[in-house]
Order: sequence, then C-alpha cells, then structure tokens
Amino acid sequence: MTSRAYDGPADLVITDCTALVPGPDGQPQFVEDAGIVVRDGIVADVTASARAAEAPAAERIDAHGQIAMPGLVNCHTHAGMAALRGIAEDLPIEQWFNDRIWPVESRLTDEDVAWGTRLACAEMIRAGVTCFADHYFAMDKVAEVVTECGMRADLGWAHFSSQGPEVAARSLDFALSARGTAGGRITTSLAPHAPYTVDDADLARIAELAARHGLPVHLHAAENRDQTEASLARHGRTPIEVLRDTGLLDVDVLIAHGTGIVERDLPVLAAARGRIAVACAPRGYLKFGWDTTPIAQLAELGIPVGLATDGAASNNTLDVWESMTLTALVQKSVTRDPTWLTARQALHHATVQSARAVGLAGVIGEIAPGRKADIVLVDLTGPHTQPVHDLASTLVHSARSSDVTTTIVDGRILMRDRTLVTLDLPRITAELGRRLPDLVAYDRAERIQTYNG
Repeated sequence: MTSRAYDGPADLVITDCTALVPGPDGQPQFVEDAGIVVRDGIVADVTASARAAEAPAAERIDAHGQIAMPGLVNCHTHAGMAALRGIAEDLPIEQWFNDRIWPVESRLTDEDVAWGTRLACAEMIRAGVTCFADHYFAMDKVAEVVTECGMRADLGWAHFSSQGPEVAARSLDFALSARGTAGGRITTSLAPHAPYTVDDADLARIAELAARHGLPVHLHAAENRDQTEASLARHGRTPIEVLRDTGLLDVDVLIAHGTGIVERDLPVLAAARGRIAVACAPRGYLKFGWDTTPIAQLAELGIPVGLATDGAASNNTLDVWESMTLTALVQKSVTRDPTWLTARQALHHATVQSARAVGLAGVIGEIAPGRKADIVLVDLTGPHTQPVHDLASTLVHSARSSDVTTTIVDGRILMRDRTLVTLDLPRITAELGRRLPDLVAYDRAERIQTYNG
C-alpha cells in the first residue's frame, strides 16, 4: 500500500475495508484495514484506513465488514438477449438456434435490444459486474444504454456473411465512431459471428480492417467439439486453423468459448502474432452438454482466459460470480485434480485475466493507483460466509453475487446498498413485459441464419 499527501478533495473515499490488491507476484492478495482514495475516476491511493480517512472527500463509504475488490468483467455476452431468457430450454444447440433463437431474433427490433440491454445491465450491476464485452445487434442502441447506466463496455456489432457487405460495413462504422465515447468507457471491436457463418474471404477482410484501424476482433470459434469435427470434415481445418489462415491470429482477437480447441490447435495459438484471449462461460456448457474451455493448456501458452456468461437465453443468468465458482469447480472435475483451479487462481481469472481478455490490462482488473476506479464492495457478514478461514476461498466458494452491496465504475456509484442508482428496474421490466407478446409470436421458418455447425 502507499501513503501520500493529498492534493485537494477526493471524489470518493472508502474506509475500513479489506482490499483485494495485486501482490508482488501479480496474484491477488488481501490487505486488511485498508482505505481507497478515488479522484477523477482513478484510484489515487490505496493506504491504511486511518490515513484515507484524513483525505477530504465529496463522498465517503464506510465499508466495515466488507471486501473491496475489482469489478468483475463479463468477457462475452449478448446483453440484449436478456429479453429472451428462458425461451429455449433443454435443447441441443441446432434446435436451440434453428427452432427458437434465430426465428425470434428475426422479430427483434432495435428498441427490444435496448430494453433487453437495460435489463442485462441492471442484473450485471447488481452482481458486481462493472464491464462487459457485448457481441450483438443494434450496437448503437447498446452504446446509448451504456452511456445512460454508467457501465464500461467493449461493443461489437455482430454480422454474418449472408447479410451482405453492407452489414459488415455498418459494424466497422460503428466500431470507429463509438470507440472512446461515454467518457471513454466504451471501447469497440469488430464482431464477425463465427467461422461457420462468416466465410474465409470476409474473415480475411476483417483481419485486414482490424490491423489497419487498430481494432480488436471478438468472435465465436471452436465453440464446441462438434463444430471442430464438422470443420475438419468440410474443410480439413479446425476453426482455430481457419482463424490462422485468414489472418485473424495476427491481430488482437477474443475467442468466445473455445471448448472445441483440440491438441493440434495449441501450436497454432502459440504461434499467433496477435494478442489472443479466450472467454469461458461454464454454465452454458453444462446446459448444452459440451466440454469446457481447456484453461490449463491455454495457461501454458500464456493465453488469458476471462470469465463470461454468454447471453441469458443460453446461460439464463448474467452472473459472472457464478461463472467464477463454476470455472473453479468444473476445472477440478475435468482434470480430476483438486489443486486446479485454486480459489486465488479463479479470482485472478475473474479480475486481471478478464481485464486482459477485453484489452484493458493496466486499466481495470486491479485496485491500485492509476487504475480506473471500477470497484465493488462485498459483504461477508452473512451466515453462509462465516466463519472466514481463507478469504479467497470464501469469495469463490461461499459468497454470492447477492452479497455485492455497492458497485462503482469510474468512481461513480451505480449501486449503493443493493439499490440501483442509474437504472429504473420496475420501468424496465414493465416495458419488456409489454413487448414480449410480439417477440414470442415468431414463425420458426423465419430465421436470420441457419445453424449447421
């Protein structure tokens, strides 16, 4: 921790907390009786609580009995799909897409996406998520919601080759015009849907545009083992090899899911010239009966794996806290090794690695001087979190997202004492309720795309 003189009043001072901060080895460590000083949306100081209490401040939070930790990052979601939560259950992926999701999305309006995104943001703020990487449609509307609610987001306008070049052009135009907006809280990515819905020529064009404009790419690839086997049967290449051959591994790319990454993909990823990251959303994989993201093998390559939820239509929840818990448990199960992942490793994935995955390393993901003040406070006084023998284990395996009391982004309080400050949840749910009858009156023959893996 630091101790420094204070120049003028701070915007926010948090005292009497236990702070999750980066240790000397970069792994998370806990500092008791800590104070955090925030100025101009930045963590100005992490010091002793008594020292922080001396700082003049516009606003103060007494965080007695609480953990201050970096806000969670949802590294891959489709926020607007919160409007479709529960609409397609207990189905294999082909039927899920072809009979339910892509038909209903053919009826989805821009305003539907906006209201679904408001619901998603309300859910994420209440669950301690301060930043999300969104891959969906009507991104101009999503950007408006992000601006309105105060969250941080990386936004990519999704598109398929079947939609024609004008939709891909719109995705680029949005990425260039929206990045840096909302006071710098919005970053942008190019967002082709996947190698099985975007052809090689279009993927190569996207790689060239990403390099030219300094944009990352966010897409689905090797989502499951069946997709990898189908790609090998049709093209003699895995989806990861398709990314290599089209130049996408030469730029910064965030790969959603990657549960179909196989042994032959590992040297391909190791040779990538771009910054490669993978987003892991374990709850959906359990629902679909898939394998899981090979985190141990990716760790050996130095590839960060951020935590995610996917959309609420498949995952049912946007609870990254649950993703953190499930990631630790599922990895133990698939490796048959109780020492992998540890609770501290899970926290590292939820914070530092997730920040790296969305291209915000050194910006968010840590409570440290110079980082953005994206902070959540977690109450550990409930019976389900007591007694505390190991804080990391308590956070990962005992605490719940409902224990988050306060959510802060850029030093601005978005939720205080479990009460949303920037979003009107009753209004959101009422508006979505009004819209749902039109949405569910879909024709299964009307699809925006056809899934064939």
